Amino acid sequence: MKLQILATVALLGCLSFAEQALALNQQDLDQLKAASACPRCDLSGADLTQLNLTGANLRGANLSGATLSQVNLTNADLTGANLEAAILNSANLSGASLTGANLKSASLENADLSFAGFISANLEAANLKGARVQFTNFRGVNFRLTTLGNGIVTSDKPYWWSLERTIPTECNKFKAENARGTTCYTRQ
Repeated sequence: MKLQILATVALLGCLSFAEQALALNQQDLDQLKAASACPRCDLSGADLTQLNLTGANLRGANLSGATLSQVNLTNADLTGANLEAAILNSANLSGASLTGANLKSASLENADLSFAGFISANLEAANLKGARVQFTNFRGVNFRLTTLGNGIVTSDKPYWWSLERTIPTECNKFKAENARGTTCYTRQ
């Protein structure tokens, strides 16, 4: 009987520690609201709906599962941020830097992405339906199974024009004189 009670108390203690580890850091949230800057903060699961975060510094921040609907992130720095499964519906990200950001399974429906930089970002399985993408830089972005602005879902395979080759013999497809500046590599 005593062993059962001890085991139950130990299990409940472990679960409470796990819940605290997955929760957002309230100090980080307060810092963001006060100063519009919180690099490398843990804001996972936070509800930031309709906040004005113009020019905010959120470099390397953890915003996974956060709700950022209708938030103003104009000219914000989200370089290297984790936005996996985040909800950014109708958000204003015009001029924002999302270089190297992880937006896997994120929802960006009807978001304004004009003049934003998504260089080398992960948009795998993201939803961009209705998003405004004028002059948006998508260089090196992973678009696998991404829903584009017009509702079309991208392929889960590398594109023929991709520098990523699945078969090493395909590396000979491009010659230096035909395609300047290209390199060829294979997946490991």
